[in-house]
Amino acid sequence: MEFRTKVELPVNVPFINHSDRLMLWGSCFAENIGKLFIDNKFRCDVNPFGVLYNPLSIANALGQVLCHKRYEESDLKCERGVWLSLMHHGSFSSGSAEECLKKINARIRQAEETLAQTQWMIFTWGTSWVYEWKETGEVVGNCHKLPERLFSRHILKVEDIVEAYGALIERLLSLNPRMHCLFTVSPIRHIKDGMHGNQVSKAVLLLAIQCLTGQYPSCLYFPSYEIMMDELRDYRFYADDMLHPSSVAVDYLWECFGKTFFSPSARSFLEAWEKVKKALAHRPFDAESEQYRRFLSQILLNIEELKEKFTYLDVQNEIELCQARLKK
Repeated sequence: MEFRTKVELPVNVPFINHSDRLMLWGSCFAENIGKLFIDNKFRCDVNPFGVLYNPLSIANALGQVLCHKRYEESDLKCERGVWLSLMHHGSFSSGSAEECLKKINARIRQAEETLAQTQWMIFTWGTSWVYEWKETGEVVGNCHKLPERLFSRHILKVEDIVEAYGALIERLLSLNPRMHCLFTVSPIRHIKDGMHGNQVSKAVLLLAIQCLTGQYPSCLYFPSYEIMMDELRDYRFYADDMLHPSSVAVDYLWECFGKTFFSPSARSFLEAWEKVKKALAHRPFDAESEQYRRFLSQILLNIEELKEKFTYLDVQNEIELCQARLKK
């Protein structure tokens, strides 16, 4: 007997390989998945502006990368002695405008380099609610806990999102006609709007994605939201706040994602790399024993064999870690 409803995964989709360049944008769920991509040696750039939740802020941020924007002091706000950008996560904020601008513009330059080589653009939308800065009417990416009276708040319409992303996708395809845009909706519930309000917000996102995937063959959808809501509906798959997915749930979503989008070559590498990661995490009883040195030498050999097979992999940190342990 089957005691849960299984979500049907997409089929006949293009594969993601380790040789591909990826760029991830979106909510903290994008950060979780992005970390797994990086830990498993995919070449990707995650959230150049920091965590962004609504699709319009993400589109605006990516648009700024596309047009090579450079931030100036006039683009920043100074609140309580802290310089910040309403388009950026708080990690970019600083006690000096110079330092804030340095971090923002360096990150944009890095994103420009990645974008020029990107084959996969992965968007994770969290909410269709947006905040506008009243002075300009511009949608912000982060309110930085500033007083609510400085903002107006409303929910996006499906057509607003489709219009913004239609123009964005056209620009991306002109940059690289073979680029794929993969959309997913964050499974994290935003209960500030109430359970019904959260469902309405997610529904707007899902309808917009349905329109975009229908209009553009290069646009795809992965059902992370549906997997969390149906397959993993038990609260044991949630973190302590009962809203965010637990690490077990994130790993399961990653597994489903891999079954859907990873090429046979990528899956083969992941199996081999998992053994390397477990070996590197091993803590010996006697770190100076000859047996442990042979163990390290074998790990190093395995890493170098993988590097020889997949020449584009960046495994220098792991090689140096093994070499450092061998020298002790």
